[in-house]
Amino acid sequence: MGIRELLASERLELVTLLRTLTDEEWETPSLCAGWKVRDVIGHLLYDDVGALAYGAVIARNGFSIDKANAYLVRKARALSTTQLVDKFEAADGTLSKYSPTLALADTLVHQQDIRRPLGRPRTISADRLKLVLDHPDPFAFPWKRTKGLRFVATDLDWAKGRGPEVRGPGEALVLAVGGRPVVLDELAGDGVAELRRRCA
Repeated sequence: MGIRELLASERLELVTLLRTLTDEEWETPSLCAGWKVRDVIGHLLYDDVGALAYGAVIARNGFSIDKANAYLVRKARALSTTQLVDKFEAADGTLSKYSPTLALADTLVHQQDIRRPLGRPRTISADRLKLVLDHPDPFAFPWKRTKGLRFVATDLDWAKGRGPEVRGPGEALVLAVGGRPVVLDELAGDGVAELRRRCA
């Protein structure tokens, strides 16, 4: 399966989940500090913005990705949850078209940012996990957490890096590399203590 098909499958799983959420679940804090579930989807609506318009948003926010993300999240708070899902489902914008690998990494991690606080686990395909493990979102600065460590998936045929070992399920490794400390207790190995320090 190609990268665009993997991304489409990931997005479809997220849309299917979102269609089932209650009002209370939409307002639940996600794993992203300061963002509720609805804010995570508001962030993912960057794919509903064309390249030129997105560039203008970044410029208007001092060329800061963080500030541009915050702006888009604030803007999306005016939408109903139905509108959020409809827009996300229909979006086929800049990132998905020109960098589907990055879009997959961002969408997969953010889906888990939503699912874990809601207690809505899922089984993620090995192909998607391996691709995201090999190509984490660079805007999450993964090298700050991975440098000098070896990461080994215990449920996939995947390993990468040199140094003290960090072992665990592929999904937990994805989130750890993305800076989500909530998964650290699910990992084992001599490198976990250093990873925990880096995630603090």
